Amino acid sequence: MVSLYQAQKKIYPRSVTGLFAKWRWFFVFATQIFFYGMPWLQWGGRQAMLFDLEARRFYIFGLVLYPQDVIYLSGILIISALLLFLFTAVAGRQWCGYACPQTVYTEIYLWIERKIEGDRSARMRLDAAPMSATKFSRKALKQIVWIAVGLWTGFTFVGYFTPIRELAGHVASWSLGPWETFWIFFYGFATYGNAGYMREQVCKYMCPYARFQSAMFDKDTLIVTYDARRGEPRGARSKKADPKALGLGDCVNCTLCVQVCPTGIDIRNGLQYECISCAACIDVCDEVMDKVGYPRGLIRYSTEHALEEGWGGKQILRHILRPRVLIYSTILAAVTIAMIASLFLRTPFKVDIVRDRATLARLVEGGKIENVYRIQVMNATEQPQTFTLSADGLPGLELVTDKTVTIDGAQSLWVPVRLQLPWGTANAGSHEIHFNVQAPGVGEVREKSVFMVPR
Repeated sequence: MVSLYQAQKKIYPRSVTGLFAKWRWFFVFATQIFFYGMPWLQWGGRQAMLFDLEARRFYIFGLVLYPQDVIYLSGILIISALLLFLFTAVAGRQWCGYACPQTVYTEIYLWIERKIEGDRSARMRLDAAPMSATKFSRKALKQIVWIAVGLWTGFTFVGYFTPIRELAGHVASWSLGPWETFWIFFYGFATYGNAGYMREQVCKYMCPYARFQSAMFDKDTLIVTYDARRGEPRGARSKKADPKALGLGDCVNCTLCVQVCPTGIDIRNGLQYECISCAACIDVCDEVMDKVGYPRGLIRYSTEHALEEGWGGKQILRHILRPRVLIYSTILAAVTIAMIASLFLRTPFKVDIVRDRATLARLVEGGKIENVYRIQVMNATEQPQTFTLSADGLPGLELVTDKTVTIDGAQSLWVPVRLQLPWGTANAGSHEIHFNVQAPGVGEVREKSVFMVPR
């Protein structure tokens, strides 16, 4: 019998303290304060950040974006990708180790698990023990807290798309809509499953970043490395023993670096795609080196070139500004500047022109040719605005409907417009014209359309 898959052994990460653990918890607090707190922040009488899909408007503080502003979403995605490429080329998988949602929520769920069931050895003993009242109560309490965190996360996620204060009222009165209910439970279940059970499986098998990261690494990329020259041959010894006399390196083979690893790898086997650069092994190894009286840095952030050449920190830093990094930085700076300039210079209203396709052109009283249009004016400011409409492009072209329209803040309006042209002033066919929409102190938008003259 040949098995088509390998049974997964459960990983029990050991708790660790140290510099990099503090940085990891800093990002946990920073990201979650933003995520859980932002929907409750008010701005000008409304939610500061709200992605209103029903009304097709995105509110980001004082900025109101419409579907026509999708270019800015593209810009954000491009900037995010370039930042990821740049940070990976310079310092490996820092995103994975410190700020990735999978890492952040795994840290939160592991912290809950440790508080209820104990650290690594206690959890292993509890899982191996037969079912008892104590085991059942601890497991049940852990599940309740996990589920509560997952549901609160799902509720907060939906609060970015439905005003969260209204959503809280719907939850309290049991009057949630079907889609709100679905996404709260779906996102809550995803958080619960990924952070509570799947954990390293997401990083190792589901996340594509682990697979293509090698394309962004080179020999000058900072990675978590084990100094084999210094550490080998490894072996246990007395604290007072001289490792050189015993023919041993600095590694005491305590295996703590394996016990703290959230993906269960042994960093002493070299760089592996499962490593998320969380540096937990660095913290625990430095702690062990302090106890046995050896220098820190047996496991450290370094580069392949630095290990081969024996470089120090200054030499490593000098090799950061290499062609790949400079190219990423230049493109990133150009895209970021272009996007900021575009946002700063954008006209805070949008205009769409739609011709009446039922009647391309018609003759009206006074011997004039008339074309009918519908103009959508989208006010992206927070205050009511009065817009003035006009058209040009043909001699004698006249706009015969109301030339002004007032639209409330962050609202849009379809305006029917009729253009008339005296008969005989233009040849038969299609003629390019332009609509001008102006708002005092706000700006002007000029949109192209066509005027049809019948034969």
